[in-house]
Amino acid sequence: MNISLQGKVALVTGGSAGIGLAAARELSARGAKVFVTGRRQAELDAAVVAIGNGAAGIRADVAKLDELDRVYGQIAREAGHLDIVFANAGGGDMLPLGSITEEHFDRIFATNVKGVLFTVQKALPLLRDGGSVILSGSTTSVKGTENFSVYSASKAAVRNFARSWLLDLKARRVRVNVISPGPIGTQGLAGLVPAEHREGLFAHLASAVPMGCLGEPEEIAKAVAFLASDDASFINGVELFVDGGIAQI
Repeated sequence: MNISLQGKVALVTGGSAGIGLAAARELSARGAKVFVTGRRQAELDAAVVAIGNGAAGIRADVAKLDELDRVYGQIAREAGHLDIVFANAGGGDMLPLGSITEEHFDRIFATNVKGVLFTVQKALPLLRDGGSVILSGSTTSVKGTENFSVYSASKAAVRNFARSWLLDLKARRVRVNVISPGPIGTQGLAGLVPAEHREGLFAHLASAVPMGCLGEPEEIAKAVAFLASDDASFINGVELFVDGGIAQI
């Protein structure tokens, strides 16, 4: 399958590292004009260089609506429209029930749920009919995970956004799908535990995957490019697990 995104305009939020950066590079390599957001300017600048092909970086926190307005203002000026939105920005940390704080809850839901909602809603005036919206999910949307309930609940919310929004957008033929990675070898995953425990965490997670290894960001990126493309023109509302089989057992 030779996926072409030539002439398309794409936004990748959280595109300065990990899965977001890999996806931005893949979309760009397949011909799309790519805009990426990130919260840290130095990482964002490095990502723009890594993506190449005229990519543009916009410093923004997707949980802040005025910053999203600035993102879409720049895209409107520089490209005039969007064809692809990959609402990827998100994250979370671990706390067990009994230790969950209001700050923990508010921070995770602000980025993973509020941020995704308003990233997509504010994109609508620029998004062309027939466009593709891809939401960043997780295998935790369907599996229980110890100490990770708030993050998991946020991803379950994202999953339902896709089911509901495809109905809201059906007249415009905008497809809304979710891509749900399993454990992927990123800095974000490593950051869940102290440095001295990371090797053990990675080994433990890999042992739970039927394929016996962690995934790579580039493997998620290829699936994102497929869902973004016209080759996925009749795929709508799915949760595509790219997880080595871990959500299926």
